[in-house]
Amino acid sequence: MNTLTAETQATRAQTVTVTADSLVVDLTDGRTVSVPLAWFPRLLQGTPQERAQWRLIGNGQGIHWPALDEDISVANLLAGQRSGESQSSFKRWLEKRQTPRKKNNHGSH
Repeated sequence: MNTLTAETQATRAQTVTVTADSLVVDLTDGRTVSVPLAWFPRLLQGTPQERAQWRLIGNGQGIHWPALDEDISVANLLAGQRSGESQSSFKRWLEKRQTPRKKNNHGSH
């Protein structure tokens, strides 16, 4: 394992901020990584409330947004890698999001 790989594996996320145009992650080693939100289309399409609902996974090796079904690893952020999701997968996800949910007419007041 080279030094860069070992350094990447030891680095963990500790806080996450999603602005209108950036994903900002504070790391345990003191660095802050900021990438364009456009790199992650699901985050870009999410509401501010959905973007604010994140949790660390893998002891800080990644970040998960449950409402958006999005996972981003610290290693990929440090490597400058954008979302690897295919256009067809993103399109299906987006279509599912935009489909109006049927209202339950049974007993609704």
